[in-house]
Amino acid sequence: MTSQPHAHGDAHSVPALDALPKSWDPGAVESDLYEGWVKAGYFTADPTSEKPPYSIVLPPPNVTGSLHMGHALDHTLMDALTRRKRMQGYEVLWLPGMDHAGIATQTVVEKQLAVDGKTKEDFGRELFIDKVWDWKRESGGTIGAQMRRLGDGVDWSRDRFTMDDGLSRAVRTIFKRLFDAGLIYQAERLVNWSPVLETAISDLEVKYEDVEGELVSFRYGSMDDAEPHIVVATTRLETMLGDTAIAVHPDDDRYRHLVGTTLPHPFLDHDIVVVADSHVDPEFGTGAVKVTPAHDPNDFEIGLRHQLPMPTMLDTKGRIADTGTQFDGMDRFEARVAVREALAAQGRIVAEKRPYLHSVGHSERSGEPIEPRLSLQWWVRVESLAKAAGDAVRNGDTVIHPASLEPRWFAWVDNMHDWCISRQLWWGHRIPIWHGPDGQTVCVGPDETPPEGWEQDADVLDTWFSSALWPFSTMGWPDHTPELDKFYPTTVLVTGYDILFFWVARMMMFGTFVGDDPVLAPSGTQSGRPRVPFENVFLHGLIRDEFGRKMSKSRGNGIDPLDWVEMFGADALRFTLARGASPGGDLAIGEDHARASRNFATKLFNATRFALLNGASPAELPPMAALTDADRWILGRLEEVRVDVDTALDAYEFNRACESLYHFAWDEFCDWYVELAKVQLSEGISHTTAVLAAVLDTLLKLLHPVMPFVTEVLWKALTGGESLVVADWPAPTGHGVDPAASQRIADMQKLITEVRRFRSDQGLGDRQKVPARLSEIAAAGLDSHVPAVTALAWLTPPAEDFTPSASVEVRLSSATVVVEVDTSGTVDVEAERRRLEKDLAVAQKELAGTSAKLGNEAFLAKAPAEVVDKIRARQQVAGEEVERITARLAALS
Repeated sequence: MTSQPHAHGDAHSVPALDALPKSWDPGAVESDLYEGWVKAGYFTADPTSEKPPYSIVLPPPNVTGSLHMGHALDHTLMDALTRRKRMQGYEVLWLPGMDHAGIATQTVVEKQLAVDGKTKEDFGRELFIDKVWDWKRESGGTIGAQMRRLGDGVDWSRDRFTMDDGLSRAVRTIFKRLFDAGLIYQAERLVNWSPVLETAISDLEVKYEDVEGELVSFRYGSMDDAEPHIVVATTRLETMLGDTAIAVHPDDDRYRHLVGTTLPHPFLDHDIVVVADSHVDPEFGTGAVKVTPAHDPNDFEIGLRHQLPMPTMLDTKGRIADTGTQFDGMDRFEARVAVREALAAQGRIVAEKRPYLHSVGHSERSGEPIEPRLSLQWWVRVESLAKAAGDAVRNGDTVIHPASLEPRWFAWVDNMHDWCISRQLWWGHRIPIWHGPDGQTVCVGPDETPPEGWEQDADVLDTWFSSALWPFSTMGWPDHTPELDKFYPTTVLVTGYDILFFWVARMMMFGTFVGDDPVLAPSGTQSGRPRVPFENVFLHGLIRDEFGRKMSKSRGNGIDPLDWVEMFGADALRFTLARGASPGGDLAIGEDHARASRNFATKLFNATRFALLNGASPAELPPMAALTDADRWILGRLEEVRVDVDTALDAYEFNRACESLYHFAWDEFCDWYVELAKVQLSEGISHTTAVLAAVLDTLLKLLHPVMPFVTEVLWKALTGGESLVVADWPAPTGHGVDPAASQRIADMQKLITEVRRFRSDQGLGDRQKVPARLSEIAAAGLDSHVPAVTALAWLTPPAEDFTPSASVEVRLSSATVVVEVDTSGTVDVEAERRRLEKDLAVAQKELAGTSAKLGNEAFLAKAPAEVVDKIRARQQVAGEEVERITARLAALS
């Protein structure tokens, strides 16, 4: 508001105030504050503690990367949860770490070698891996530094990396157990193949994009229309070199006579067979499809059903190979053109549709279109594992928040395909399979020695394999550790719903598989069911830009969270993200949101500085009866907000908690109570500073999990306490809502607001005081609030010869207060008339609407009595308003 603070003495005479800078500059204090917390050991978990445990493992970011806005959201929410639980008296473990990111890391190092004209083959496997470790040691600290800037309260003493010795031991242990259980096997299956990286890649590493290609229809069989022939269409014309069949629908009369026959291939020395398969849509195109089993997922399934040959016609680099044609050695895209030209030369091209927009999978890492390719790989048999992961949620061992995402979970785990776990890379966990000279294989566990002279499998494991062990491998499994005893299973997993299937499902599969291990379940399983890696899964949405578009490099709308930290401070970034975070919901943010959050931090700073300037410090509050209406109102609202914040955070509704705190702090505490406190201080009401301190103490604690830096600075200055990080979370205050006091404050706020509106309509300056007489103020129960009304509405007491020139009538809960003012010719009569006419139109519309309802016999016959009574009451109020405003307009004339 606009009234001035009432300062008791010089600001520098207040010791607590000396602890605060003149203004809030987050960049000047955040780093030192954070390092102080770490040095004090606040974030280091004690597994021997008697406190109840609360644990979260950080979803490990890739060692190659830097934190993006999605990471910042993840980290903010996890930090908020752990900070609150620490304040609530829990022994908290928030365990950090990074993923070795097989493909991404190998690619980075290979690009560095390429600058000097070198390849990994120039060094050999062992020396190349040494170079990757060198790169990791030099560049792997980027994310850790960024996490510190965000304020992540992680236990750095337990920082983990998925290629650490302990985690490698865990990987080899579970591989051995799965292999011995018959759940890991080797087979030729179709995979996503990257010709640039020369490896299989996971579904998560394939991004689909709409591209303009060409749809070419060509003819198999005779060029004589009277002889057997079939027309098919494809966007990947080069793959016809791997065709082994043409499929038609069993009920398609056009081709029934051809099923079981063969047609010659235009370039190969074998014929292809016509098969009937219900997968084919007879209404699409010609109703016939070419079948390339080794290079298309649907074709692969058709090939299995009809026992078709499955020749691979592309090598690992995406070149045509082993077809015996003139196309061998050509790149796939070069061959696409050459095959079309050769078919055209034979007269077999029936139609070409160019451009043809269609969806094509691209490698996220290398950017090129991926190729479905038949390849010999290692697989995990997931049926029993996926069932256990699904049952864990069905049984309530793990609870998904929000529950609305449970169907997506079940749709995935109940229909999961076997998991390809091998990658043709050098950097990663080497598959612990050894091959003998006569084709024998043996799986070697971490405490076993491979047979002499045998060679280890060349492939490494999919990064998700080691990440799937993250909740328990990071705590020392397969060994027995105090951390596993105290903190496993973890309390909650926080992640985006977009990796629910890829990472969460894999952790659940492995966690339930080893759940009956005595190391993880020393007291036995839960109700006979497998133990789970986490008790709760909180799934938040995706971050979008302020226009609701998904952030991406191609759109150029991505935001570096550290840019916002530099511009607005870490608290502003964190509050912006948490304020938009709801279970399962996406959030749209822009720079204006971060700027508003920075302004909120500044508002808190200024309010606390005002309180300190006036000598506020924690003190015992007087009895409720000795408090003013304003005191009882703000303390009651504070208790309501405390309950609302606790309820919201328990339900992972960060947005609701932040909204409640924001509006209480800004709209109620700063905009109203602080201004009322100025009046109370000017009247010598000494306990006002104690109320200011009590509210700020609780408010700063409630805000600390999301805004740790500014709250820490303010709270320590206010209380002299050690740190909010280890302060107690607010408990029930005992100051419930006083309905009578709250109603009087609401009436006072309405009265002041209406007078301010009147002043604005008249063009009166904010600080332009005008004499005024308040009539019926006692009848409204506000006689004790006259000093506040006059101060906050910028009024002065009337003189003896007071002659009002205008008035405002404000209907309150128990009376109508008339505020008569003498503006000495400053009132704009026409502006006042326009304001009253606008109010009259609103009142007349309400009167007409309620009268129409009450005049409707059908409505009166059906509506409940209490509804009719409310409408009658509204009609009466509207009628009185029409009379009052009409009279006011007449008087104005």
